[in-house]
Amino acid sequence: MTFEADETKTKTETMPRPRTSPPAGKLIGLVKQRPLLSFFILVNALSWLAWAPYILSQNGLGLWDFSFPELLGTSQLLGVLPGAYLGPIGSAFLLTALVDGRPGLKAWVRRLLRWKAAPRWYLIALLAVPAGMVLTGAMFVGTDIATPSMTALIAYVPMLLIQFVTTGLAEEPGWRDYALPRLQRMHSPMKSAFVLGPIWAVWHLPLFLTEWGGYPDSSWTRLIACMVFCIAFNIVMSWVFNRTGESLPLSMLMHVSVNNFATVMWAEVFPTLDGEGDVIWIAMALGSVVAATLIVIATRGRLGHPAVASESLRNVS
Repeated sequence: MTFEADETKTKTETMPRPRTSPPAGKLIGLVKQRPLLSFFILVNALSWLAWAPYILSQNGLGLWDFSFPELLGTSQLLGVLPGAYLGPIGSAFLLTALVDGRPGLKAWVRRLLRWKAAPRWYLIALLAVPAGMVLTGAMFVGTDIATPSMTALIAYVPMLLIQFVTTGLAEEPGWRDYALPRLQRMHSPMKSAFVLGPIWAVWHLPLFLTEWGGYPDSSWTRLIACMVFCIAFNIVMSWVFNRTGESLPLSMLMHVSVNNFATVMWAEVFPTLDGEGDVIWIAMALGSVVAATLIVIATRGRLGHPAVASESLRNVS
C-alpha cells in the first residue's frame, strides 16, 4: 500500500499541469505598467470591432444584406459613431479608472469641462479653421468661390454643436486628453505629436472600406491625404491643447470645426469641386501641413508646452 501510494504521488507530481490564463490582477498590473500601449491597442480593437458590421453591410463591402438607416441624412451616426465612442473615449475612461483611480477620473473630467481660455482661442477654433480651408480650397478654383446659401448658414452652428457632442466628444477625451499628456511626460512635444499623429491616422483606416471614406470610389490619394492631415493637424491640436492649459473643449472645437466646414460649407463655397472627393482631402492635408509648419517654426518645436518653455527660459538665463 505504501509503495502504490508513493507511485501514485510520483505520477501526479510528474504529470504536466494544465496551462491557465493569467489572473485578472496580473492583467491589470500589465495595463498599469503600460497605460499608453494598452490605450493604443484597446482603442483600435474596440473601434474596429464595433465598425465591423458597418464595413460588412451595404454601406461598406456589401457582404451583409443590410443597410444602416440614415439620421440627419447620413448612415454614419449609427454606423460609425458607436465605434468612435467605444474606442477613444471608452478606452480613456476605462484605463483612467484602472490606472489612476478616482483621482485620475476627477482630473480627466475637470479637463473635459475646462472652458476657460482666452477669447482668441475660440476665434482660432471657430474662424481661423474655416478661413484656412477657404484659402486652401481657393488654390484649386482661384476666384471661383460662391456665397453659401441661407440654408447652409442657418445649419452651420447647429451642425457644429452636433459634431461637438458626436465626433468631438467621442475622440478628443482619448487622443488629446488621455494619450497626449502621458506622451509629453516621456518625450518632447514634437516626438509626442509624431507618435500620436500616425496612430490617430491608422485608427481611421477601416473606415475607408465604407461610405465614410467614399467606398467603393475611395482612392489611394484620398487615403494618403487623410494620413497626412491626421499627422499634421495633430501638431496643431497639440499646440492648442498645450497653450490653453489642456482645455479639452477647445481641442474638440478645433477638431469639429474642420469636420463641420467640410460637411456643411465645402460644396456651397466650392460648387465646381462638388463630387471631387479627393480634392477636399488634399485641401485639408495641405492646409494642416502649412499650419503645422508655421507653428513648429514659431514655437521652435515646443508646441506651447509649458514645461519645455520654462526649461528654455532657464537655459537662456
